[in-house]
Amino acid sequence: MTRMGTPFDAKTTAAEILAGVDLTGRRIIVTGGASGIGLETVRALRGAGAEVTVATRNPTGGQRALDLSDLGSVRAFVAGWSGPVHAIVANAGIMALPTRQVAANGWELQLATNFLGHFALMTGLRENLRQAGDARVVMVSSGAQLLAPFDFGDPHFERRPYDPWVAYAQSKTADVLLAVAAARRWAADGITANALEPGFIHTNLQRHLDDDTMRAAGAMDDEGNLVTPDYFKTPEQGAATSVLLAASPLLDGATGRFFSSDNQEAEVVPGGTGATAGVAAWSVDPAAADRLWEYALTATANH
Repeated sequence: MTRMGTPFDAKTTAAEILAGVDLTGRRIIVTGGASGIGLETVRALRGAGAEVTVATRNPTGGQRALDLSDLGSVRAFVAGWSGPVHAIVANAGIMALPTRQVAANGWELQLATNFLGHFALMTGLRENLRQAGDARVVMVSSGAQLLAPFDFGDPHFERRPYDPWVAYAQSKTADVLLAVAAARRWAADGITANALEPGFIHTNLQRHLDDDTMRAAGAMDDEGNLVTPDYFKTPEQGAATSVLLAASPLLDGATGRFFSSDNQEAEVVPGGTGATAGVAAWSVDPAAADRLWEYALTATANH
């Protein structure tokens, strides 16, 4: 499969992605759309005419409640939806919780929120996506997927030692695998599925990181003030790749792909600690995608 390119780059904003694009009549759900790059994703899509539903844990006016770590909340959201969905942007997430935390059903919280809740949402709304005729599923993953494959033997760290970054990494690998599996299963329904990494952006996602980690990333000075390295993006730029996959006509029909924060399709590379760019082979492995899909079907059916 030839890698796709676009005329955009890492500094392109979400609004620039949609310049001249009319999304009138298209209904789009953005999880975690109340802040950070989710908010900028919503603004750009609405600016192009889309009807956008913001799904968030703590809704305010014009938003709808959705706690991805609670399958009861996900099912209530699905039950309350009617009519077609033209795109779902799985943007909500948590990162690098310093200690192992679990959802009410015992799932490790990052996997529950970043992956399993989104899986339940996507599969619950499959018929609504099919009704759209040309729907798109967009998984907001991370460059962290390069760090660890999905651990089928102990996904919730019940036996292996908990590691904040390994837990985050496997949840983001799972997001890419979800897109790969959905692309293969839902093509006949006109549904495409792709994943992306947005790049480095100052948002609430970093709220669990300690000062030493932030300084090591060049994102904080010795006095504890946030600084913005050259390789960081603004939230408006960080939302660009999500918007590209959700609504740009350049991606009509594209499916099962992973785009980097420069708005180009990523190269498949070996994963591991030395990997700094691209998408890990384990994140796009069809066999792993099929296995994960079956795992998630069973897990969400039993809770």
